[in-house]
Amino acid sequence: MTNPEIGKSVVAAGIQTNYHDVGEGYPVILVHGSGPGVTAYANWRPNIPYLSQFYRVIAPDMVGFGYTEQPEGYEFSLDNWVQHIIGVMDALNIQKAHIVGNSFGGGLAIATALRYPERVGRLVLMGAAGTKFKLTEGLDAVWGYQPSIENMRKLLDLFAYDRSLVSDELAEVRYKASIRPGVQESFASMFPAPRQQWLDSLASSDEELKSLSNETLIIHGREDRVVPLSSSLHLAEVIDRAQLHVFGRCGHWTQIEHTDRFNRLVVDFFNEINE
Repeated sequence: MTNPEIGKSVVAAGIQTNYHDVGEGYPVILVHGSGPGVTAYANWRPNIPYLSQFYRVIAPDMVGFGYTEQPEGYEFSLDNWVQHIIGVMDALNIQKAHIVGNSFGGGLAIATALRYPERVGRLVLMGAAGTKFKLTEGLDAVWGYQPSIENMRKLLDLFAYDRSLVSDELAEVRYKASIRPGVQESFASMFPAPRQQWLDSLASSDEELKSLSNETLIIHGREDRVVPLSSSLHLAEVIDRAQLHVFGRCGHWTQIEHTDRFNRLVVDFFNEINE
């Protein structure tokens, strides 16, 4: 049986990278979050089919996650993850793309736009890291995950406002993904306690955020227990060309809990004619 989480493969920034590449047109890069056992496919599976009707959608497993190679001694840092995103673009001959960043991926999207403004079109930041805030109990639990089906179930309950989205089957699938050879070792080494320092390391300063010239759509779930709504409120205050959409009755999984609305919101935003 084929594994839908494994897509195509390309060497990006010297790293053998697993990625999904669907659709045609202007490129949109989807950057996943940092949950245990996460992959691009797991993160974006409800969104790729719709978005790819309008755009060329590229969703890589960032180094340290999924089925992308992790070179021995690799240093997990904002700099290196940004270089990996640019490496994916270079390897696929993509000069410029919109970027959608989820949570951890939001911090990466912001940093990529700041460092390579000529490579990034519009930004969508969903439940995004990227500005300083106090580490939540939820995020501390996500990054401090110890593998068990019970612990995975607790984490998934944290992510979703609507608990009916969290089945025992889903918990088992994500748990199995988190115990593939080398995955937990890599994950545990990425954000060791005390974890506030790693959250801060994903943040851009207010001065940098104010200098962002990209049109930016900020999306957040009101009941998010992993990244607080206050984080996106702050991003909306300091990013010049920002708009903010808050979903009520929604946790950290906007793209899963409100899939159809999320998909239409993103496509409408990308399709806007610049004033």
